[in-house]
Amino acid sequence: MDFFGHQEAARRKTSLLVAYFVLAVVLINTVVYAAALLIFAQGQAEGSGQPIEPAGLWNPGLLGLVTVGTLIVIVAGSLYKIAALRRGGQAVAEALGASLVNPDTRDLEERRLLNVVEEMAIASGTPVPPVYVLRGEAGINAFAAGYTPNDAVVAVTRGTLQTLSRDELQGVIAHEFSHILNGDMRLNIRLMGVLHGILLIGMLGEGVLRSRRHTSYTSGPRTSSRRDGAGVALFGVALMVVGYIGVFFGKLIKAAVSRQREFLADAAAVQFTRHPDGIAGALKKIGGLTAGSRLVAPNVELASHLYFANGLAAPYVQLVATHPPLEERIRRIDPHWDGSYPVLRAEPPEAAAGGAGAHSVAGAPVTQPLASVAESETPFSLTPERSVARAGTPTPAHLTYAQVLLSELPAVVLEAAREPYGARALAYALLVSRDEALRRSQLDRLQERADPGVLTEFHKIHPAVAGLARAAYLPLVDLSLPALRGLSESQYRDFRENLEHLIAADQKTSPFEFALLRMFRRHLDQHFFGKEQAVTDSKTLHGLAQESGVLLSALAHVGQAGPEPAAATFEAGLSYLELKAKPSLAPSETSSLPAVGAALDKLVRVSPLLKRQLIAACTATIALDGQVTVEEAEILRAVADSLDVPMPPFLAGESAEVVAKSRAGQGQALRPAQPREERCQAPS
Repeated sequence: MDFFGHQEAARRKTSLLVAYFVLAVVLINTVVYAAALLIFAQGQAEGSGQPIEPAGLWNPGLLGLVTVGTLIVIVAGSLYKIAALRRGGQAVAEALGASLVNPDTRDLEERRLLNVVEEMAIASGTPVPPVYVLRGEAGINAFAAGYTPNDAVVAVTRGTLQTLSRDELQGVIAHEFSHILNGDMRLNIRLMGVLHGILLIGMLGEGVLRSRRHTSYTSGPRTSSRRDGAGVALFGVALMVVGYIGVFFGKLIKAAVSRQREFLADAAAVQFTRHPDGIAGALKKIGGLTAGSRLVAPNVELASHLYFANGLAAPYVQLVATHPPLEERIRRIDPHWDGSYPVLRAEPPEAAAGGAGAHSVAGAPVTQPLASVAESETPFSLTPERSVARAGTPTPAHLTYAQVLLSELPAVVLEAAREPYGARALAYALLVSRDEALRRSQLDRLQERADPGVLTEFHKIHPAVAGLARAAYLPLVDLSLPALRGLSESQYRDFRENLEHLIAADQKTSPFEFALLRMFRRHLDQHFFGKEQAVTDSKTLHGLAQESGVLLSALAHVGQAGPEPAAATFEAGLSYLELKAKPSLAPSETSSLPAVGAALDKLVRVSPLLKRQLIAACTATIALDGQVTVEEAEILRAVADSLDVPMPPFLAGESAEVVAKSRAGQGQALRPAQPREERCQAPS
């Protein structure tokens, strides 16, 4: 699967959304104008005693007034809803009445759910999203919502937790992660905001009729009042008719945008888990469950295109169905299905308190030691094509890696990552130096400024953290994000300030320190300070040559002993970018963390296909000889994360054949301006 191609396809779907929206607005405006014209003509006829003339069907002044009024209502309604959804997935989950699951929950069903989500996130290279449960829903359903992986949430119904096996739950969550990775979420949440303006006119019609009934009750039986009220009632009915038109077009737009994406997400879930019986079993259980996938909470219609399966009553017309027929989805996954649905019975949830445990991927028990699947501690092979092919494309090997990692992490570390005090202590433990003098200085700082409860947790987990392999560091950062979102704003400010002081203690910033601080800022600043989501608006890098140069310069200086090697790596990376004005290598002293962060904040706005070039350029910069260290891989993954490009872990044993298969679906090969020898070997 081609991450960048799917992102671009989702972006192009916005044009289809705009076309349908314009058509709906034109038809709605026509109906409103016809209603207004009828009322206006009726008033004229009653005043003059003459019948309505055909010439009266054209009234430019009235048309202009109606058009302006209709556009104001639709645009205002859409902008209001878009503003209400600025918090991304959290706003959607709360609108549907979902409850946030505590990251350190002891409930077995919720713990199993969180473990599956954690595995998926680590395997795909995304931050672990907040997880919600719709506790009042007995049906089997789920959704992922947000603008980017940065603000995504995953939610499931109570029926999903109680009815599905772990393999089936894994298939459902893999389906939702596909929506996160393929760019569907941003389109879906924009759809919710835009369509609200269309539906608002129908709501106004209902309000007019309610006010008319109230006025009739209080104003008495005067003839003129009744005549005026009849006109108002007629206008209210017309607005309600318009509302039904809006509902129809809303369903049509949702169907056009989402139906094919569901097939893609099903296929991606099978490819991710290599276990088709998981997601197929979940779909079959929907068919066998009395409640099916129906949802009963308020605002269900608002997000109908987000769900794993149809959350509403079956549509009379398949044209407006947001999801393909259940039978068709099952047969695409299981061609030998006999058409029968299982007889469901309640079963106790599987124990999951200790992480992934001995769960399997595609039926094979996870028995490999962590060292055999983790990033190698020695330099390993990496090429621009391999990193681009891996972006947003996790494999069963990545899922195995995530399960083994979680099963082998010390329990005290896992528990700390899932709790606000422990998550802060974990971040401090990852940054504390092994040099005794420097560590003493860092601990003095923490003694002065850190919360006493956090210090207690720090001393408890530091010995275990000190013995971890480097491959576990960034996954632990991702694991701690849900717990850190539970801090107060003042606690987060203190936490971030302490991180900055720990990093600055030796007056230099290592690749891992850059990666850790960048990831925390990227994923938590928006949550606490309301930083706006990046909007894709740049179709060329020409206006971002300076920012591209700052980023590549910083990467060129990583691990290089002098200006000449840095210049060579800088030029290697620059050759992958199509820039009219070529930037020069910036000195190492000017390639500071704030400068690189500011550059990334602008580069994240470019189109997905340009992000493909940037990832290739960054890889070429740090891997001129085809080899990277774990530290260089960490900074590459942090840069990718800042560009909203999920980068799965680089694993031992990945072959050139796998990369070639991924590359085959991308439509174009990556080539630098000056061809170089390509090497893509499995690291030892």
